[in-house]
Amino acid sequence: MPISTNVFVRSTTLLLAVAFLALATIVGTTIWLVENNNYWFNETTNARVARAVTVSVRNALQDAETGQRGYLLTQDERYLEPYDAALPELPGFLDRLEQVLAPYAEANGVADMVRTNTNNKLAELAETVELTRAGRFDEALAIVRGDSGKVDMDALRTMFTGIIDAADARTIEGLEYQRNGTVALRWVTIIGGVIIFAFVGAAAWTVVTYNGEIAAARAEVEAANAGLEERVRERTSDLGRANEEIQRFAYIVTHDLRAPLVNIMGFTSELETSVGELAGYMKDRPDDGNPNFADAKLAATEDLPEAITFIRAATRKMDSLINAILKISREGRRQLKPETLDLAEIANATVTTVQHQIVENGGTATVDVRLPRIVTDKLSLEQVLGNLLDNAIKYQQPGRPLEVTVRARPAQGNRIEIEVEDNGRGIAANDHERVFELFRRAGTQTQPGEGIGLAHVRTMVRSLGGDITLRSELGTGTTFIIILPRDLRSFIGSQSA
Repeated sequence: MPISTNVFVRSTTLLLAVAFLALATIVGTTIWLVENNNYWFNETTNARVARAVTVSVRNALQDAETGQRGYLLTQDERYLEPYDAALPELPGFLDRLEQVLAPYAEANGVADMVRTNTNNKLAELAETVELTRAGRFDEALAIVRGDSGKVDMDALRTMFTGIIDAADARTIEGLEYQRNGTVALRWVTIIGGVIIFAFVGAAAWTVVTYNGEIAAARAEVEAANAGLEERVRERTSDLGRANEEIQRFAYIVTHDLRAPLVNIMGFTSELETSVGELAGYMKDRPDDGNPNFADAKLAATEDLPEAITFIRAATRKMDSLINAILKISREGRRQLKPETLDLAEIANATVTTVQHQIVENGGTATVDVRLPRIVTDKLSLEQVLGNLLDNAIKYQQPGRPLEVTVRARPAQGNRIEIEVEDNGRGIAANDHERVFELFRRAGTQTQPGEGIGLAHVRTMVRSLGGDITLRSELGTGTTFIIILPRDLRSFIGSQSA
């Protein structure tokens, strides 16, 4: 019986939920066992440290006492070497002992008693040594026979023995707990692995069965749509031809518009000359009393020249717009020529052409290209970089030296990323997309232009199989990001397929 999507989803969800619950239980138990083992490991370590420090204190005291006795018997300073070596070590040992015993309530006060008895013993040792050095050996011997040092040493030995025994017992207990924890952890891992493998196996069986049914359904869909790719290629080809027709139409229209425009501009020039002569004549002619003379003079000297000026500006504007359309149309119809290029070389050459404009106001230009050679259309790439650098120079922030950086890095999918960054006046967020539209400009306009530069750049970049975007902050600067295929031939091949 085929597995429906609902059954598959419910059964898979149930299996995964139970498996997750089992996994959570296993993980929780494992974490608890690991934490428990870690606790007993720390306890065992602390017990061993306490034992080692206690032995160190005991050995140091024994060395000091041995040195004192040897000196009392021989009055030879060489026998005091163990005594002199033990004295500077004991304070550190006592501090460490107090530190390791602090966490244990049952050892409360033991470290203080050890310190007190040790200080008493050291005082007795120091006093007998000094008396012997002063030649008062009998007095030193009397102190030794007084047994005060022996009492302190016996008390210390009792405490040392108690600490060492307690540490050994704690170590044995900790090792036993760790061994039990390790055994339990092993069984939890084995049982958990069996449970998880069981649920994973059940889920895998469900998935494999369902995928088999999906594969069969996909085969039926592929058989039903065997001609779809061919139809898509046909439609793509039709769209390509339609685009070529549109570009050809735009070229023809703009080319045909130039003929009447040239006539208008020519006649406007002749009319401007005639109006100039007429204005000169009317300006010097005296008023003959004709009631229409004043209006005629005003029209000849002011109204007509102003109208000619407006006509001249409008024709120039129209001429630049037609040239822009022709430029974009020619670029769209131009046959691309893929060739192997050194992008760093092209970027440096393009920057060099505008270097004098950048440095004349104290600016700098940097090229940082970390790419091997690429295959693309050289002319289009030079025009793209040139347009972006011209924009950076044209819209630099007044009063701030221009800084321009051209960077290039590899990008995902066998593509490259080129960035042209400047510290100019920036572009407002709501204009980030609009600046790429034809005849659209953003922000306060202080430079002449028709709003075709970035539209032309986007057209060229897309013809190279890429795209261009920007990030910018008003008053800070702009970065244009160009993504291109590493090899233009692969893009052209995919377009013609």
